[in-house]
Amino acid sequence: MIFLQLFLSYFKIGLFNFGGGYAMLSLIQHETVEAHKWLTPQEFTDIVAISQTTPGPIGINSATYAGYTAVLNSGYPPAVAVLGSVIATVSVCLPSFILILSISVALSRNRKKTYMDAAFTYLRPTAVGLIAAAALSLVNHDNFIDLKSPLLFLAAFLLTWRYKVNPIITILLASTAGLLLY
Repeated sequence: MIFLQLFLSYFKIGLFNFGGGYAMLSLIQHETVEAHKWLTPQEFTDIVAISQTTPGPIGINSATYAGYTAVLNSGYPPAVAVLGSVIATVSVCLPSFILILSISVALSRNRKKTYMDAAFTYLRPTAVGLIAAAALSLVNHDNFIDLKSPLLFLAAFLLTWRYKVNPIITILLASTAGLLLY
């Protein structure tokens, strides 16, 4: 029964979550601590702390750890609790997967339509503008220490854009340069 409850709870969290992983945490806390009492408030706090220190999205990491802990706290052995983490992780991602799959099917069927071409003509520069706005919002007094930061950005930009260097290599080079310069 707990496995069905886990699936329904995390599917609902994935379906109604807007705002990313941190926004998802309050929904996870409500479902696991308050509604079903699978976790204690301290366990949930520990799960959030662990989720922040492990690689990956915090919302999905929290779902994975909370699913495991919920099944473990229900009296099942650790090997079965792994199934709880899998169910929680898959069901929290499933609504987004279904939505993206539906959109991609609709886009592929209507790819040659004139209105679709017109929409993408305006969406591409809009996406570039949103990314640029996010980058510019990071340019403030705290992040703009001296001339080294914009030069590092310019070097990384030129490596990827002009010289077609793999972005992963560019990130590694920029990280090394940042360690040496700062």
